[in-house]
Amino acid sequence: MSSISILIAEDQTIVREGLETIINMEPEMEVVATTDNGQTACELVEQLRPQLVLMDIEMPVMNGIAATHQIKQSNPETIVLILTTFTEEDFIIEALAKGASGYLLKDFTSHKIIASIREAIRGELMLPSKVAAKLAARLRTTGVPQIPVQNYNLTPRELQIAKLMTEYKNNREIADMLYITEGTVRNYISVIYEKIGMNDRTKAIPLLRQALRDPD
Repeated sequence: MSSISILIAEDQTIVREGLETIINMEPEMEVVATTDNGQTACELVEQLRPQLVLMDIEMPVMNGIAATHQIKQSNPETIVLILTTFTEEDFIIEALAKGASGYLLKDFTSHKIIASIREAIRGELMLPSKVAAKLAARLRTTGVPQIPVQNYNLTPRELQIAKLMTEYKNNREIADMLYITEGTVRNYISVIYEKIGMNDRTKAIPLLRQALRDPD
């Protein structure tokens, strides 16, 4: 079985080296490169094509959110997990909208980091409880502006879940069909709601049908 190839983009040396040590202790994982800025991260992804990138937000030259966007544009199959201390709603939404597959908080234990990498490789959306709570609070606010269908920017997995939602599948049925957890389905649906500006399943379905007809 081939190793999971991982790139670490983190400007704090002690954090970067610590992550590299933790990950390389796992027999099925390999850190193929590290960098301290977003621009080099994009270049390394082009050269090495890692399966997963651990991406800090605040870095010199290019921040992690901009780097995530560039990586997902050119290499959509690359999984990007945001590694950060930030739990502000704007960072959460922007990173997910740019294609990140979730968040890892820097206070996670080594065991949790490794488990989260494995789950992300399986296609699960990683939202720590602190981050999910912030997202839920954002979704409870009123007056979220509507955006055009072509700007929903749903990822392939989100489109897959949206299609099942339009078929009136419940969360458990979606989880069973996609071989992911029900909690992961809820996380994806929360992100979908945020992107379409709608926090009601019944009202969201017509918008999702539009998005599925015109995913661009």
